Amino acid sequence: MSVQFDHPENREALSAARVRALESLLIEKGVITDGTVDKVLGYFESDMTPLNGAKIVARAWSDPGFAQRLVSDTPAAVSELDLPIGMAGAEGEHLQAVANTAGVHNLVICTLCSCFPWPVLGLPPYWYKDPTFRARAAREPRVVLEEIGLGLDPSVELRVWDSSGHSRWFVVPRRPDGTEGMSEEELAALVTTESMIGIAEALSPAA
Repeated sequence: MSVQFDHPENREALSAARVRALESLLIEKGVITDGTVDKVLGYFESDMTPLNGAKIVARAWSDPGFAQRLVSDTPAAVSELDLPIGMAGAEGEHLQAVANTAGVHNLVICTLCSCFPWPVLGLPPYWYKDPTFRARAAREPRVVLEEIGLGLDPSVELRVWDSSGHSRWFVVPRRPDGTEGMSEEELAALVTTESMIGIAEALSPAA
């Protein structure tokens, strides 16, 4: 899913060029090595990924007891799972899950910068850090969701959670219909980063 909020088309390319230039300079000055860069990239590719969050959500869908523990004491519940990374440090501090229901939809934003639970969602999408999205999602969240393609019934309560250094939120989306009998691995494949932020529903089995 591609979401843009008044971004210049070349902003992402310009940022990437700056990162490459800075990387080259740091290597040239001996501050880091090629191996350092590869190690960091591998860390985010294999450990800090949305796959962790998808596994957590799939377990919550499959185990009502775990789902209750997840929203009441998120770190303790997550520690029950065999994930490749702990939730302490590296943007995983004060992790807190909120669950969507038939009558409540949750949206996670960060009005200050781009606080994001890296261990369960990976790095934040570029649009998540955009000032326009952050401001509008806080001021008129229903309108923003409608523009993205997620229209909520007026009867559904919309709760907006502002992540910060004190609380890093992620959403447990509603389990899609037609998933009865699916394994946790199959269920995890239906969970997207967008659904764990709250700007989309989880994928349907047909999708």
